[in-house]
Amino acid sequence: MAEKKLFLLDGMALVYRAFFAFNQNPRITSSGLNASAMFGFTNTLLDVLNKQKPTHMAVVFDTDKPTDRHIEYEKYKAHREAMPEDLKLSLPWIRRIIEGFNIPVIMHDGYEADDIIGTFALQAAELDFDVYMMTPDKDFGQLVREHVYIYKPGRMGNPDEVLGVPQILQKWEIERVDQVIDILGLWGDAVDNIPGVPGVGEKTAKKLIQEYGTMENILANTDKLKGAMKEKFENNREQAIMSKRLATINTAVPVDLHPEELILTTPNEEALKQVFNELEFRTMMKRVFGDSNGASQNAAGNTPSGPVQGSLFDMPAETVLPKVENFNTIETTKHNYILCSTPELIQSAISAMQAADEFCFDTETTGLIAFEADIVGLALSCKPQEGYYIPFPREFEAAKNLFAQFKDLFSSSKLKVAQNIKYDLAILNRYNVDVAEPWFDTMLAHYLVEPDMRHNMDLLAESYLHYKPVSIETLIGKKGASQLSMAMVDVEKVKEYAVEDADITLQLKQKLEPEVSNRNVEKIFTRVEMPLVRVLAAMEREGIKIDTAFLVDYSRELALQSRDIQTHIFTLAGEEFNISSPQQVGKILFEKLKLMDKPKTTKTGQYQTDEETLLSLSGEHEIVQRILDFRQLQKLKSTYVDALPQLVNSKTGRVHTSFNQAVAATGRLSSQNPNLQNIPIRTELGKEVRRAFIPRDENHVLLSADYSQIELRVIAHVSKDEGMIEAFRNGIDIHTATASRVWGVPLNEVDKDMRRKAKTVNFGIIYGISSFGLSQRVGISRKEAKEIIDNYFIKFPGIKQYMDDTIAFAREHGYVETILGRRRYIRDINSRNATVRGFAERNAINAPIQGSAADMIKIAMINIQQWLKSNHPNTKMILQVHDELLFDVPKSEAELVIPHIKSLMSTAMPLDVPVEVEHGIGENWLVAH
Repeated sequence: MAEKKLFLLDGMALVYRAFFAFNQNPRITSSGLNASAMFGFTNTLLDVLNKQKPTHMAVVFDTDKPTDRHIEYEKYKAHREAMPEDLKLSLPWIRRIIEGFNIPVIMHDGYEADDIIGTFALQAAELDFDVYMMTPDKDFGQLVREHVYIYKPGRMGNPDEVLGVPQILQKWEIERVDQVIDILGLWGDAVDNIPGVPGVGEKTAKKLIQEYGTMENILANTDKLKGAMKEKFENNREQAIMSKRLATINTAVPVDLHPEELILTTPNEEALKQVFNELEFRTMMKRVFGDSNGASQNAAGNTPSGPVQGSLFDMPAETVLPKVENFNTIETTKHNYILCSTPELIQSAISAMQAADEFCFDTETTGLIAFEADIVGLALSCKPQEGYYIPFPREFEAAKNLFAQFKDLFSSSKLKVAQNIKYDLAILNRYNVDVAEPWFDTMLAHYLVEPDMRHNMDLLAESYLHYKPVSIETLIGKKGASQLSMAMVDVEKVKEYAVEDADITLQLKQKLEPEVSNRNVEKIFTRVEMPLVRVLAAMEREGIKIDTAFLVDYSRELALQSRDIQTHIFTLAGEEFNISSPQQVGKILFEKLKLMDKPKTTKTGQYQTDEETLLSLSGEHEIVQRILDFRQLQKLKSTYVDALPQLVNSKTGRVHTSFNQAVAATGRLSSQNPNLQNIPIRTELGKEVRRAFIPRDENHVLLSADYSQIELRVIAHVSKDEGMIEAFRNGIDIHTATASRVWGVPLNEVDKDMRRKAKTVNFGIIYGISSFGLSQRVGISRKEAKEIIDNYFIKFPGIKQYMDDTIAFAREHGYVETILGRRRYIRDINSRNATVRGFAERNAINAPIQGSAADMIKIAMINIQQWLKSNHPNTKMILQVHDELLFDVPKSEAELVIPHIKSLMSTAMPLDVPVEVEHGIGENWLVAH
C-alpha cells in the first residue's frame, strides 16, 4: 500500500446523494433554509477524513459549459430534470464548507468531473499514489486498475465499499475493466440520455460482451445474431458506437496534477465555525471541534469568498445567505439573577411573580424521568434579564414543605410560561403542587408555527433572540457514567444556568405569541395543544400495569418455539449455522441449496437475505419460511417480551410511557420509553404482547375505544364526495360500496376479491398510491391497477377534486391545513424536480387527513378527561395508540362510562358523515381490543 493516499471526490454526485438522503425528513434551519445537502455532504466528508486518513484530496465539479459529448449528441443529458431549488441554493454553502476544510475545488470548462477525476487518477497512480475515486457513479468502474479504486460511501447503515479490479470484474461479470465501457454503450444510460442499443438491457449486454468481448466485435459478427437481436444491431450500428464514445471517460483532459496543491492541511477553524453556526450544525460542530465554543466571534460577512470561474456556485449569494450575527451570551448580556438563599429572598421572589401578569418557571432536577427525579431548584422570571433561583433541600418532605409556599402562586390565574411544561407539571405534582391554567408552552407554540423543525430551547434562543444559552454539559459534563447530577454542581453555577432558562423562555414567549396569531394557529394552540398537556401528564402519571409473570412465561415459550424452529432449519439445511448471520444464511440458501441462479448481493458483496428477498423465495423451499419465522420470534422476544419488564417503574410498579406532542409534523402523538405505538399486532404472536397489559387489580377491566375508518370519514368530509358521504350515511361498508361503484355491480354481487382491491385503493389514495404500488399490493397487472384507479376517480369525482384543489392551494400558499387550521408547510410543492415535487404533493394530500384525525382524537381526550374527572374519577384514561384510547375502569362503572366515552369521541369534531366508535372490554388489552 502506498503511503500517499489521494481522494478525488465527485462533487455533484455526492451533493445530490446527500440531498436526497434526507428527502423524507429534510433538515430545515430556523430561517427556513433546507440544509439537507450541506449536512449530508459534510457528514460524508468527515467520515472519509476520519476513517481513511487521506494525505491528499480534491473535490471535482462540472462547469456549466458544454462538453464534446453535448456537441456530438445534443440530447446528451437533455432529459435530466432541473436541479431542485433547495439543492441549487445549497451550493454556495457547500463551497464554503469545502473551503473551510482547506480542500481544493477543481473544474475545467468543456470537461465533466468524471473526465478530470479520470485524468488525475491515472496521473497520480503513475506517481505511486493510491487513488480513491469517491463517487456513487457506476461508470467509474472503467477507470479502476492497480492503485486506482472506487470508494463508495455507505448509506442507511451500510458500510463503505472499496472496489478494485477483482470487485469490478465480479460485479460486471467481465474479464477486463475496459469492458465496462462496452456494456454501458450497449445498455445505454437513461440518466445521461445515452441511447445504447434499443432493447438491450444490463443482462443482455453482459451476456453479449462475455461472448464477443467488445461492442465492435459484436457489430462485426451480426450475422451470428438471431432474429430481432440481429435487426437491432444492424439498424443501430452508428448509435451503438456513439453510445460507447459517450460512455467513455476521457483520461486526457489538458490538466496537470500538482500533488503539493492537494495536500490536506488543518481546516480554517474560524470559517468552519461560522458556517456551522449559520447552518445550526451543533452536533457537527462538536464532532469537528470538540467542546470548544462554536460561536464565531468574528463574523466575516454574508457571501462566500472568491467564486470559481464558470462554477455552478457562481450565483448571487446574497439571495441565499441570511445576515450573520454574533450570538449574545450570558457573559455579554447584563443580567440580574438572584440566588434566594434565605426565607426573605424566597418571599421577595414570590412577591415579584405575584405582582406580574405572567411569569416563567423552570425546574432543575436530578434526572430526565419525572417519576424518578428529585427537585434541585426552581427558577422564576417575570422580566427580561431578571430572575430568581430557589435551591431546594434534598430530603423529600423538606422540599415538599418549601413548595407549600408556592402553592398560591401556581394556583393563581396568572399566565404560566414554560418550555416543555408537561415535565415541570409532573415534577411539581410529585410535591403536591398543582399548576392552574392558563399556560403557554414555548415548545408547543413553535411546534405549531414550524412543525417540521426542531423545538429545543437552545435552537429557539439562537433563532429568535440571537442568544446562545449556557450548555448543560458545561455544568454536568457529557452523557455517560461520568456525568454529574445537577445536585452535585455549585449552586452559583446552577443559579446562572437555571434562571437564564426561565429568562430566555419568557423572552421566547414574547416572540412566539404573535407568530402563533400570525400563522392563524391560535385556535389549535389554545383549544387543543395546551389543554391536552394536562391530559397527557395525567396519563403518564397513571401508567399501566404489566403482567410480568405472563411475559416471563411467554419469553420461555418463544425461546422453545425458536429452538424447535432452529432444529428444523438445521435439518432442512443438513448442517448447523448461525441463523442470525446474514452471511451464513446466504451461503446456505444460495451456495448450498442454490435457490436462485444469480442471487442479489449487498454493497459489501454479501448475499441479500433481507425480509423482502426471503419473502420472494418463500415458495422455493420450506427453509425460507422457517428462517422468517425464527427472525420474527427473536425480534418479538428481544424488543418487547424481554424488554417491557425492565421498564416497569420501581416506585409505581407500572410502565409509564412518555407522550410526545411536538414530534410528528402531522399532529399525531408518539410515545417513547417504551414506544407503545409500535407493539406488533399484525401477527398472532405479536398480538399476544398486548395480553401483558392488564388492569390495576381484579376489580377493574380494560376498556378499548377505537375510531372506525376515521381517515376515510375525514376524507369524505373534506372532499364532499357525494358517493362516499352517501355510503357512510347509509351505514354501508365503505369498501363494499367502493367496489360496487368501481366495478359497476350491485352491492350484493361484490365478492371478497373486489372488496380487497377496493380497500387497498381507499386507504392507498390517501397516501398517493400509484398503479405500480396497487399492482404490487394486490397482485394484479399494472394495467388493471391503472384502470381501477382511473375508474375510482370517475366514480368518486369529489376525491379527485379535493386532491387537485389541495395541491393547487399548497402551490399558492406553501402550506395545507387541517379542518381546525393546523398547518403543514410543503416547501417542495413547486419544485421542478418531478420526484421531489411528487413527494410534496402526496404530503399535501395526506397531511390534512392525518392531521384532522389527530386533532379529533386529541379533542376527544380533552373532553373525556374533563367528563371523567367530574363524573367518574376512578376511571382512568391510560393509553392513546393511533385511533384507539385505552381505559382502566372499575367493573362497576364499565357499563356507565362506555356510552359517554363513545359519544364524546364521535362528537369531538363534527363531520358530514357519522363517526363510529367501536369498543371492547376485557381482563387485558388483547381481549379488550
